[in-house]
Amino acid sequence: MTARTLTCYVSAVEDLTPDVFRVHLEGRAEAMAHAPGQYLELNVGDDVWVPFSIANAHRGDGTIELHIQHWPEHDNSQRLRELVSKSGALRVRLPGGECRLDPNSTRPLLLIAAGTGFAQMKALLEAAMVADSALPVSFWWAVRERRDFYLESLAREWAETHSNFCFHAVSEAPIEANFDEERVFGHQGRIDEVLASNLQDVSQYDVYLSGSPGMVYACIDTLKPLGLKLERVFSDVFSYAPRESSNPC
Repeated sequence: MTARTLTCYVSAVEDLTPDVFRVHLEGRAEAMAHAPGQYLELNVGDDVWVPFSIANAHRGDGTIELHIQHWPEHDNSQRLRELVSKSGALRVRLPGGECRLDPNSTRPLLLIAAGTGFAQMKALLEAAMVADSALPVSFWWAVRERRDFYLESLAREWAETHSNFCFHAVSEAPIEANFDEERVFGHQGRIDEVLASNLQDVSQYDVYLSGSPGMVYACIDTLKPLGLKLERVFSDVFSYAPRESSNPC
């Protein structure tokens, strides 16, 4: 899809935690079209554009959802929050990004996110579940502490309603002993170390990663000895922070 610049309207702003808020945007349905996994860029002044993952698969109704990390102590973050909350209309540019769900693949999915990287995974999951309700999906979400699973209830709902879906919650701080449920598993530690301790063979998976470059490459290095197929690994990090070698993985 060719990127388009347009004006869309803020229909709702909702605090999910003290640190993360959700923004709902509306525009012409055909103008808001995007592939699951892509992002938009929000104009925050002059010629400054800030990228945010689109947190929903294309619905055909002209709506888009964003999950934005808010740092009250940072001036830029505070200005962004005020812009989104007080402006009825925003200029956006979309779609962008090559980390898109492969509609022709029938390989099981291994999705790994850190923090608000959940937004991109949410869009991929929505599309994948509609496309193939039996495709095995393993979703790993890494945060610092329990409260950072800002849509934990949604991940648990997916696990409850989709027998092909498993949710692995990874927290650096301890997780309560009663966290686990059917197809819901809590882990403590750093995401790459937890993956190394819990996975055995990932050779058959399509792997999608959303997080910082350090987190993404650490996970890749962990999964390589487990049979990871580099050509079946997808992340926006490969575009904006490639490794120096000719192969981004």
